[in-house]
Amino acid sequence: MRLARLLAGLSLDELGGLVATSRQFVHQLETGAKEPTDEMRDALAAALAVTPAFFATPAINPVREEDCHFRRLASAPRALVAQAVARGTALEALVDALESQVRMPIVDFPEEARPASLDAIERIAENARQHWGLGLDGPIISMMRVVENAGAVVVHFDDLTDRIDALSMARRRPIIVRSTAKVAGARLRFDLAHEAAHLIMHQGIVTGDSVTEGEAHRFAGAFLIPRAAFAREFPRSRRTLDWNALFTMKLRWKVSVRAIARRAFDLGLIDAAQYRTANIQLVKTGQAKAERYDERVAVEEPELLRAAISWLSNRDGIVLHGLLANLGMSPALFARLTGERMPTLPDNVVPLGSAKPW
Repeated sequence: MRLARLLAGLSLDELGGLVATSRQFVHQLETGAKEPTDEMRDALAAALAVTPAFFATPAINPVREEDCHFRRLASAPRALVAQAVARGTALEALVDALESQVRMPIVDFPEEARPASLDAIERIAENARQHWGLGLDGPIISMMRVVENAGAVVVHFDDLTDRIDALSMARRRPIIVRSTAKVAGARLRFDLAHEAAHLIMHQGIVTGDSVTEGEAHRFAGAFLIPRAAFAREFPRSRRTLDWNALFTMKLRWKVSVRAIARRAFDLGLIDAAQYRTANIQLVKTGQAKAERYDERVAVEEPELLRAAISWLSNRDGIVLHGLLANLGMSPALFARLTGERMPTLPDNVVPLGSAKPW
């Protein structure tokens, strides 16, 4: 029941108010000290947007906060962190259920030790490209397909990521939660590369601080534009930046000009003064968040989870509904986790759930 409450983003007091009971009684229900009446159970399920069967489904190996790589862990409200972790647990249970019926890609993220230097990060990024057969000389067509082909499930929690930014969860099958607050395709690609960095370099490491975030940023830049290719194509100038050439480079590599400027600074192709000037120019021209030609870099959408749900729904919708019934997952929760609508069944068909509540 605690998992359901955290999924809904409710405090003990708030849930108690919704079902006309005290905070203390809700706490006793969560700890198993007391059991609810059938009427209270149904009221709790309705308030939490689950079915009563959800309460009887044990959370096996739930996602823990230390499994998660939050971009802004230090500043993220604790309630939102707990809600995101709870959604990861529920999503993982759903994905596990789908995998009993649908074959998904084998998880294939290379594991690397924590980098000891900036050069090590460059090499790790290049090794990852080679591991996935991407080469070192050209742009990546789809970052989304790279991480999904490597076995990650990518979702977006619309009501959370505008406040906690992107995050990833290092689990048996990694989960990447992309931010919907960023509408530029180039920035979303960078986010995916950033989360891949955590999954590759930061296994078992608490992240969210400036050091690990800096390492992930460096990996993302190196993964999207390897250093040798970048050095060949970056427009050289002793004094001023060639903005037209930078935007041409942006469209070829699908990387923001801000990230290109940072990459040039990291590789010593521009000095600190030129880098500051580039950032000031972007701000002065209103391009701090939205740049020219952003609309020409497609926003890459997740495909893996949607395809699995669609395939199973088309093949046997009753099986899909049975899986969701066993999980105690309501249509509202299903949509919140996946961004998809639960397919409908004929009125004369009722899926049977195996879990018996309380």
